[in-house]
Amino acid sequence: MKVLVSAYACEPNKGSEPGVGWNIASAISQDHEVWVLTTATHRRGIEAELMTGVAAQLHWIYLDPFDWVYDWETGGKGIQWDVHLHHYLWQIAAYFKIKTLHQTIGFDLVHHATYGRYSAPSFLSFLPIPFVWGPVGGGESAPVSFWKDFNLKAKLYEFLRQAARISGELDPFVHLTARKSAIALACTPETAKRLKALGVKRLEWVSGQTGITAAELAQFEQLKVQFSNSSSNQSVRFLSLGRLIHWKGFHLGIRGFIEADLPNAEYWIGGTGAEEARLKELVQRSGWGDRIKFLGPLSRIDALQVMAQCDVLVHPSLHDFSPTVCLEAMAAGLPVICLDLGGPSRQITDETGIRVPAVNPTKAVTGLAQAMVQLNQDKALRSALGIAAQQRVRQFYLWETRGRDYSELYRSL
Repeated sequence: MKVLVSAYACEPNKGSEPGVGWNIASAISQDHEVWVLTTATHRRGIEAELMTGVAAQLHWIYLDPFDWVYDWETGGKGIQWDVHLHHYLWQIAAYFKIKTLHQTIGFDLVHHATYGRYSAPSFLSFLPIPFVWGPVGGGESAPVSFWKDFNLKAKLYEFLRQAARISGELDPFVHLTARKSAIALACTPETAKRLKALGVKRLEWVSGQTGITAAELAQFEQLKVQFSNSSSNQSVRFLSLGRLIHWKGFHLGIRGFIEADLPNAEYWIGGTGAEEARLKELVQRSGWGDRIKFLGPLSRIDALQVMAQCDVLVHPSLHDFSPTVCLEAMAAGLPVICLDLGGPSRQITDETGIRVPAVNPTKAVTGLAQAMVQLNQDKALRSALGIAAQQRVRQFYLWETRGRDYSELYRSL
């Protein structure tokens, strides 16, 4: 089958959307002939990987509207209005580019992989072939009851994010994308609700947008074994990894750890971002600076090493729809504590971690504290949840499995 993958963001050895685009295309190519449409922004990284012989079976199409190659070194900061404009223009240019190529190649279907945002249109849905939309998310939002913890800049961010989503839903081309989709794949209940309102005819749930490879799973397992054999550490280590920004909810995790009052435990926080100073000030005021450690920015390799040294991942995000860090922690055999919101609440089950109700900040902090106390005291529970987490990753989140699932989906269309 000749499959066109629309992957605006697509690059190997990257996290977030670029990694998703690359891995979806690679997984699909195991059973199909695949053309990948992306931007020249990612060309250098892709071609460097191709020199190693990896993914040589993929065909690459680079496209940028008006030869505008988006520069992530100088752009992509803050709310990123310029990248949204670039993405929208790219979608229009993509239609005319592929419409011409389709007459020569004869694609059997098109799969929109990235960006995975339900409120942005794909003009490739207008092609006379089946259109697969997703997995997509973006229908999630931070509950208003949590806004009282945000500073003015963070509140403005949340307001503008909601306004952008609403304006997207008013875009007639988003409605046309929904109605012309042969199928839409939703990551969260919030997004599924919005897709139905837009007029999607066939909707299916997926376990998330992200995944890991079998080789990565083996690496995580090996790292954990190596550390377990060499460590004499008696403290239970809780870990949070990611950008230190308001909606990641690390302030809730810190307050939960303080409320838990665990003298034999540590809380490690890896990453950097706009909230770093406020988080450090919170820790300093609490007097828990000897137990709560900021690790700063970490490379992927360093992050994996840190994860292998920890026992529990704390991910109190307020509107993630498919965080890779939760899957990586599960692959490393770590139970996950998260809020019962968005993507994490679907990645994590009662067998693999603890989901804390997100009613308001006070109750969320208390729930996080209770979860930390429980996992700190019960080593057998930590072990059982960690083993189940690895099994869940192996069953549902391997890219090799995703590739087979997509093949079955294509045949059904």
